[in-house]
Formats: sequence, structure tokens, C-alpha cells
Amino acid sequence: MKINANYLKLNESYLFSTIAKKVAAYTQAHPDKKVLRMGIGDVTQPLAPAVVAAMRKAAGEMGEKETFRGYGPEQGYPFLKEAIRGYYASRGISLEEDEIFVSDGAKSDVGNILDIFDTDNTVLVPDPVYPVYVDTNVMAGRRIVFADATAENGFLPMPDEGVKADIVYICSPNNPTGAAYSRGQLAAWVAYARKNGAVILYDAAYECFVAEEGLARSIYEVEGAEECAVEFCSFSKIAGFTGTRCGYTVVPHALAGGALNKMWLRRQTTKFNGVPYIVQRGAAAVFTPDGEKQIAENLAVYRRNAKRLSDCLDGLGIRYTGGKNSPYVWLRCPGFDDSWKFFDFLLEEANVVGTPGCGFGKNGQGYFRLTAFGGEDATAEAVERLKKLLGK
Repeated sequence: MKINANYLKLNESYLFSTIAKKVAAYTQAHPDKKVLRMGIGDVTQPLAPAVVAAMRKAAGEMGEKETFRGYGPEQGYPFLKEAIRGYYASRGISLEEDEIFVSDGAKSDVGNILDIFDTDNTVLVPDPVYPVYVDTNVMAGRRIVFADATAENGFLPMPDEGVKADIVYICSPNNPTGAAYSRGQLAAWVAYARKNGAVILYDAAYECFVAEEGLARSIYEVEGAEECAVEFCSFSKIAGFTGTRCGYTVVPHALAGGALNKMWLRRQTTKFNGVPYIVQRGAAAVFTPDGEKQIAENLAVYRRNAKRLSDCLDGLGIRYTGGKNSPYVWLRCPGFDDSWKFFDFLLEEANVVGTPGCGFGKNGQGYFRLTAFGGEDATAEAVERLKKLLGK
């Protein structure tokens, strides 16, 4: 027996596991303290009534012989894929049903998609960025190069013709920085990928938060992207499915002459048994008129929270990105060069939990991520605590 030694190159603990351990130790030592958690990007608003109703109906169907369903199609039921097609069509993007693959979440697919790529590929990853991109490639033993995302470039690195990569990760709006690419900026990345024969892995998990005109919600808004990009999206943030688990990946036929679409289908039918029927019925309800209205109300809560955080930082004179087109606010740690020291300072002095920027890459050192996914009352209280502590 031989182990995969690449795992030994990983950090001992996943970023959010470390945070959870630190918070657990603090709350155990200070049971009288009310800790406000604004670190992990988990949602707090409940599922929309239209989604719950659809899932209840589907659960009832599973209890009747005539409507019971066993194994479903690994790539998703047609009714959900058609609903997703309609969602894209409303934004002027045309997809074929068999270009859409339903999964249990974008995180799973972002890692699993690597199965269809050789390990002898150079991977370009922004820094800072969601740790899963880096960790899954380290596990596979691929060569990783980084595109520096800094305050100077607005945390939106652009292609460098001097850097050759075969696989390019783009997350927009970005986790953790909240920065979002314009269509023009993405067009430059598409041109780079086509010129170099590269594939873009585009994470659009937070697309529903894009508010400004000119910013992209899908890479397929850029001409030619269907020839070089795979897009990942999720119901976790748009519809609160973090505990329900459902997402989807778009693999166009135009990409690599259709080869990647066929390979991803083969991979999924071999290693994945599909998302439960009940969950898929709930996901399809997201795109109904009632579902869209109710979900918009939930998203409005998070947008108000983001504005509260942004207004607070504006008042304190603290530099930040995100907030307007993202549920994340990425701030420069005031008075600290070390992100973990600022984490400890906030936890101990204000009982507020955030995410240290250094956990997302070397360029995150000295930065900190706060999330707008908390409840409104909790966010308002956290803002007051931040004002009191950081306004001194």
C-alpha cells in the first residue's frame, strides 16, 4: 500500500476547521459571552416557501407507488435542467439541456472536474482565493502558479502573456475579496485562454449578488467563452441551499470539440448517483414566479447587511472591497499586519468572528473577510461592536 504523498503537502487543517476550533475554545472558556459569527459564508435566511412547498409535494410523491422514483439521471432531471436553461435565457445566454449537469454543489464539482484533466497541466490560480482551488490541485500533484490579486489591481488580476497556463481559475464575484470582473475584463481572459489552448474554470457561485451595470454574471456573456470555459454555479447562496445541497456545472459542446462534455458525462455517470429528486424539485421552484419573488426578499436581507458593513467601514475610514456586488466585505486589518492576530483581537475584544485573509493566500495577509450572510439583528449588533472597538 502506498499513500498519495501529495496530501502531506497540504496544511494540517482546512481554514474553516481552524476557525471553528478557535471559536469553540473561546466559547468554552467564556460561556457568558455572545459570539457573533461573521466568518463562514453560511446563509441564515430559511428556504423560500415555494421551495419548501415543492419539496413537500415531492416527498409525498415518493410515498406513493405510482409516483415513487428510484435512481434518477446522474446529470439531473430534465425539469430542473430546463429551469436552469430558462434562467440563462433570461440573460440572453443559450444553453443546450445536455450541457448542464446537476450536482450536490459547486464545491464538489470544482474539485471533481479535475478528474478529466491530466496531472501534467499547469494551473493558474488567483491569490487570494477560495482554498479549494489550490488544495484539490495540490492533492493531484499539479504545478500551480499564482496571479497576484492586490489592492493595486482592485483584486482583479488580468492575463500576463509571460505566464503560460493550461487551466485557469476565475471566481467572480470573488471569494474572499468581493471583487467582480466586467465583461470587458473577462473578454481579455477568454482571449488569453483561446490563444493558449487553456480552459477557464469559472466559479459563478455568487453571481446573484452582481448589481452594477457592466459587470458579468456569467462568463458566457463574453463571445467565444463557450469554446474555452466551464462554468460552476450553486443554489447555496441564491436560494439558501447550503444544507440542502444542489448546484450545476455547464460544459459546452463547443469546448474541446465536445470531448470535455462527453468526459464529464462519463465521469458523473461512473462516480455520482445524482441529486435527490426531492431536492431537485425544490431547486426547480427557485425559478418559478413565486420562488423568484421570495428569494429576492431573502437576498435583500443580505444586501442590506452588506451595506451596513460597508457604511460602518466607510465611517471608520477602513479600506475595503466587496459589499456592493458581493456578500463579502474584504477589509485591510486596521492596526495589524497579521490576519490571525486581528482575528484573535476581534474575537476577544468584540466577540465577533471573521475570516483571516491569510487563509486565502499570501496576498491575503493583513486582510480580513466579513460576511453579510448573518441575520439582520446580529449584523446590526456586530456593526455597533466594530464601531465601538475600532473607532477608539
